[in-house]
Amino acid sequence: MRVLYILLVAISIVACKSEKKSDKDAVSGETRKWNGGLIFPEETHFKNMRQVTFGGDNAEAYWSFDDKQLIFQSNNKKWGVECDQMFLMNADETFKDSIPPMISTGLGRTTCAYFLPDNKSYVYGSTHLGGEECPPAPLRREGKYVWPIYETYDIFVADLKGNITKQLTTEPGYDAEATVSPKGDKIVFTSMRTGDLELFTMNIDGSDVKQITNQLGYDGGAFFSPDGTKLIFRSSRPKTAAEIKEYKDLLKEGLVQPTEMELYICNADGSDLKQLTDLGNANWSPFFHPSGKKILFSSNFEAERGFPFNLYMIDLDGKNLERVTHGETFDAFPVFSNDGKKLVFSSNRNNGGGHDTNLFIAEWQD
Repeated sequence: MRVLYILLVAISIVACKSEKKSDKDAVSGETRKWNGGLIFPEETHFKNMRQVTFGGDNAEAYWSFDDKQLIFQSNNKKWGVECDQMFLMNADETFKDSIPPMISTGLGRTTCAYFLPDNKSYVYGSTHLGGEECPPAPLRREGKYVWPIYETYDIFVADLKGNITKQLTTEPGYDAEATVSPKGDKIVFTSMRTGDLELFTMNIDGSDVKQITNQLGYDGGAFFSPDGTKLIFRSSRPKTAAEIKEYKDLLKEGLVQPTEMELYICNADGSDLKQLTDLGNANWSPFFHPSGKKILFSSNFEAERGFPFNLYMIDLDGKNLERVTHGETFDAFPVFSNDGKKLVFSSNRNNGGGHDTNLFIAEWQD
């Protein structure tokens, strides 16, 4: 599940960096505190950055097909919510002293909202059929950070006033992490319906469900390429007997451990599957560059003690790894506008040294 708890990884991981191959193409630069504005001097891909939210945890902001609006999730208690709910904003709005309209039910916990092509409706995951209260966040297991895989998650369609118009998944167990192809014809999502966390696709009306991945491990956070022909996703695939046992034991409890994840790429039908990164630590929240030839993603692979998380860019063949952001704490969830001119992402920058994760929108320049 693409969740806001990821910052806790940076705060709580005490294990040293896992040993993986080094990448001589990485352009790292110095990570240091910058007090001269929202953009660090080394962040040459950004210009005219604007902070959108000011407080709470705000993430997973996704553009409407016409780039005029965004949907995002927040747990900002000042906005009257106890756990992640979905909010709507116009692309030019800022919420420092105001509250955006909530467009989820306010019941249960929600995740991963994504506009449909009509710009008037969206898909999202919600646990509200399993209960009106927020499901509890899990505790660490034996000192290890875990994500919850709530079995009450299903995928719904709603209008921009919050009215649910259709339920797309009805299988028992976890169904969430839905994103929509830029072509407007397909949805990719993660499901436990086979007993493991695999990727599936379906038509935007929920028909023609097809399994995309079939190897043991958590496959999630998938996005289509701009032309709809490829998928990029994160995966934590256990290999040793001990890793496999730990993965299966946690999964029985509805948990996954997200501290070791790499990126994989495949065709939209699951063929030609390839591992894109082999960097170590957590590589996740990938999104295609507008050209379709690069991937932007978040990683802490350079971190010795779990943080910082920064944005990186890499070619589809795994070459030319470039560091994009240079913060000290957390940058993640990068999403390009459909016209390729802007990038929205979540960051801990400019939060006064606290734990708030806010949304930022920057003009993008290659």
